[in-house]
Amino acid sequence: MAITAKQVKELRDTSGAGMMDAKKALTETDGDMEAAVDWLRAKGLASAAKKSGRTAAEGLVAVAAAEGVGVAVEVNSETDFVARNADFQGMVAEIAQIATGVDAIEGLLAADMNGKSVEAFVTAKVATIGENMSVRRMARVEADTVATYVHSSVVLGMGKIGVLVGVNGADKAGAEAIGKQVAMHIAATSPASLSEADLDAALIEREKAVLTEQARESGKPDNVIEKMIVGRMNKFFKEVCLLQQSFVINPDLTVEKAVKEAGDFTITGFARVQVGEGIEKEEEDFAAEVAKTMGG
Repeated sequence: MAITAKQVKELRDTSGAGMMDAKKALTETDGDMEAAVDWLRAKGLASAAKKSGRTAAEGLVAVAAAEGVGVAVEVNSETDFVARNADFQGMVAEIAQIATGVDAIEGLLAADMNGKSVEAFVTAKVATIGENMSVRRMARVEADTVATYVHSSVVLGMGKIGVLVGVNGADKAGAEAIGKQVAMHIAATSPASLSEADLDAALIEREKAVLTEQARESGKPDNVIEKMIVGRMNKFFKEVCLLQQSFVINPDLTVEKAVKEAGDFTITGFARVQVGEGIEKEEEDFAAEVAKTMGG
């Protein structure tokens, strides 16, 4: 029988199993939800899945580059202690290399890793290490040259922030050099887009609405307010669009001008991935934790 996405989601919510494992369990049991849960338990996947309720907001970002392709992959763990484990780091590095051959996170999770899917391999590691882990996301950039940079590096090629910068231009060494500098800039400034044309329309409208309300508070005429908004929006674009930002290495130049001065190069795109970005950590004060342990 055909297995629907709704069934897979329901089984994942029930068991905490990974997407590929849930789909396989339903396929093996003809869509019987209870039987699928038992199938997962029999395979040792449900016991690993029990840990999936715990927030995995630590971990590492690994970067890897192949010919004309660069990837950054975030693999999460619950604690920084596990992230500093050599076995975990080796797994993350291998996943990043696999990622250079796929287009998106779905393909990465399904890709082969030592005879299992990447998702199944990580799930098995959860069961042995005893801590929740997940391959959360990946970014991919394609260009003539893709420069990579890791900030707060733990070991070569992985750390807390990974940056990719795509550079077009015939001079590979020059492209790598300016790309690395721009990547360091991106790690520090976290731009929202490459240029104004790439900026999320919803973000622009939200900022414009805020600036309009602020301008109206001044009590000035509408024609003056319109000019104020234009000026403030231009300032906003210079703050959040990479090519318009002041280059951290030489603030007298914008990033775009700095790249042009470096040679016949064009920045085609970038990605910045930071560990735990957007994850809400569950926090509990020490007294509450003790009270819970004591049954109070």
